[in-house]
Amino acid sequence: MNLALKRFLPHLSALALFIILALAYFNPVLQGKVIQQSDIVQYIGMAKQQKDHIKSFDEEPYWTDSAFGGMPTYQLGANYPYNYVKQVDRLIRFLPRPADYLFLYFIGLYILLLALKIDYKLAILGALAFGFSTYMIIILGVGHNAKAHAIAYMPWVLAGIILVFREKYFWGSLLLFAGMALEINANHFQMTYYLLVLTLVLGVAYLIDFYKKNKLKVFFSRVGIMIVPVLLAIGANATNLLATKEYTDFSTRGPSVLTLNPDGSEKENSGLDYDYITEYSYGILESFNLFIPRFMGGASAEKLSTDSATYNSLLQMGASPVQAKEFVKRAPTYWGDQTYIGAPAYIGASVLFLFVLALYLVKGRLKWWLLGGSILALLLSWGDNLALLTKFFVNYIPLYNKFRAVSSIQVILELCIPVLGIMGLSVLFKQKYHRTEMLEALKKSTFITAGIALVFLLLKGLFFDFSGAQDRIFIEQFGPDFVRSLKEDRKSIFTEDSLRSLILVLAVAGTLWLFLKQKLQKNTSILILGVIIVFDLVAVDRRYVNNDAFVAKRFMEQPFQPTAANQQVLQDETHYRVLDLSNSPFNSSAASYFHHSIGGYHAAKPQRMQDLFEYHISKGNQEVLNMLNTKYILMNNQGEDLAQLNADANGNAWFINEVVVAQDADVVISMLDTLNTKNTAVVHKEFAAQLKQKSFQPSVQDTIYLKSYKANELIYGYKTNNDQLAVFSEIYYPHGWNAYLDGELIPHFRVNYTLRAAELPAGEHELIFKFEPQVIQKGSTYTLISGVLVLLLLLGGIYFKWMKKKGTSID
Repeated sequence: MNLALKRFLPHLSALALFIILALAYFNPVLQGKVIQQSDIVQYIGMAKQQKDHIKSFDEEPYWTDSAFGGMPTYQLGANYPYNYVKQVDRLIRFLPRPADYLFLYFIGLYILLLALKIDYKLAILGALAFGFSTYMIIILGVGHNAKAHAIAYMPWVLAGIILVFREKYFWGSLLLFAGMALEINANHFQMTYYLLVLTLVLGVAYLIDFYKKNKLKVFFSRVGIMIVPVLLAIGANATNLLATKEYTDFSTRGPSVLTLNPDGSEKENSGLDYDYITEYSYGILESFNLFIPRFMGGASAEKLSTDSATYNSLLQMGASPVQAKEFVKRAPTYWGDQTYIGAPAYIGASVLFLFVLALYLVKGRLKWWLLGGSILALLLSWGDNLALLTKFFVNYIPLYNKFRAVSSIQVILELCIPVLGIMGLSVLFKQKYHRTEMLEALKKSTFITAGIALVFLLLKGLFFDFSGAQDRIFIEQFGPDFVRSLKEDRKSIFTEDSLRSLILVLAVAGTLWLFLKQKLQKNTSILILGVIIVFDLVAVDRRYVNNDAFVAKRFMEQPFQPTAANQQVLQDETHYRVLDLSNSPFNSSAASYFHHSIGGYHAAKPQRMQDLFEYHISKGNQEVLNMLNTKYILMNNQGEDLAQLNADANGNAWFINEVVVAQDADVVISMLDTLNTKNTAVVHKEFAAQLKQKSFQPSVQDTIYLKSYKANELIYGYKTNNDQLAVFSEIYYPHGWNAYLDGELIPHFRVNYTLRAAELPAGEHELIFKFEPQVIQKGSTYTLISGVLVLLLLLGGIYFKWMKKKGTSID
């Protein structure tokens, strides 16, 4: 027992340290406060109806009507049966948010470094370098929780792969299964895709190495072993994966059904638009902010002091000290090309120095994997600034065109650089080479990194004029003197951070030089390096995510407060929708928090609703608003919140006079320009066979009305003397909505590009629409089977290891 405790005590100590540091950085959570994350505020608005439904009916609705006219909740945190992976994940993330994600960062890289046979003390150092990397912290500040979640489990997967290649089949397979299952469960498929890219680079490195050793059979046998835990991990997340795939084809991430843009130009017909994908392309020169944090001015809005040239310039222009001080709290110091940057993706001058040093000290396949992954990620992050490579990936690499913000692939850099840097330290501290060789490597690394910082520090005026893309606007608004002052401040912070990086490089190099000269002991050196790295990264992190980002819990539990217009609309107890023009309608969930909205906030909007917005709603097409039952339009007029009644809204359902069949989707959406939606419906030819007739004769005595409403069940009553075609102001979704007439399933189809319709027989009847997605039942079955198989294999593996330990052969 004492031996076992002694063996695990270092790792328990590491876990304790990670918990302490995660809570220390986000210390307001200990006072019950929560971080105010902009994306989570939007998520709360989107998920409000879903959560209210669960409280009221004790069931998962899997559909919400509060955004985009209606959409599945698969990407809004839906809970699925038998999702034991999510339960395990919650156990691991036991700390209050966002300290839980920072803890996950630490533990993930710690596991990976241990799998690489790195001493636990250095593994701690690497974990801190990874977790405190500025990008990792800033995404927690803005609420990219799913992204952080997925990034944190990347090292688990990589560690499992490496262990299997090292013939640690049981532990490697177990870790690979756990990491992959948790990675998929995090539900950020862009990050998982980037993990796949890095895994393929790792596979190529191993393949080349095994080929050189004439061991290809061994390579493929180990890859074959890995297939089992990966398939089981996929099975454990089958419901989420199948539901996501189903919805993807319906969303803006799927292929468009249109061939023409609103302006008549030819439309991209697969994945996202190239300009949309590359909107956040990292500047080639801007990449130096990985080493010098405010190389290009830092964030789009940086805080300057009252000693700054910008502050004094504002005073000279006639601004009051209060006005000038308020302005420089968010000064536009950024002078790069990106649309917006919340913070520089600073990896750390100290960490990058170790990475360069490792290039001289580390040998073999893993070095080339980490270096190759880093280079590929850097090149792809440049996006349109390296259009040849980016267009190749967009056009020819499967699924690459499904994701935007190409700069986010730098997460691979954030992972690879500290790992290789720590591997280099491990080689140095083990003194695998002659001291002279290591001193030479140290000298070269210092010359390169310190030299870069020194060149920028001394010759910055030759390289840059510190002009930004928005300076022309500032000249028009404030004049050329203001912009000259702004450039002076940009130059000042560039100088400050260049000097800072130079000092940090020299501090790390000096520590390692003293170790090699036997002036410092190993443990002392590691401790000093830990202090330098944590100071280096945390000091920059705190510029962008600090205690000021935290608020009382009630502000995040109810992030939206009802306006006078909201309160007015809420007096109406009928079922209707709103268009919120007081916010960006298709990029805000404020209306969704209170009402059923035709807008919302989501990275994967329903494609047909996005089309309606671009082609019609943004242009004020009243008939489209009417058919969506948009009864109120929220707006802000000179600071006053107003709710304008749309008396022409079509209501929940109506009978029409005639149906027009269109040959393609372009014709359908164009006909909405002039369509009288109360009398006529346009049907795509794929549904024409379901029509028994194309003209109808509704009378004033015919009625149809909504009797009962739930997000996943709508009950209508109707009475008519003749067969009729009813159109419903509900989004047609082909996977799960079923229509029942007096309990009997009947067909329904899509009209007017987005809505549901059904032919109804004469008489007095009840019609029920129920959302019964088969994908949930199918996926849950696979998940349950996977869980049983995992349990059986785990028990079998434990039994075999136990028998092997006893020395008993198993026939």
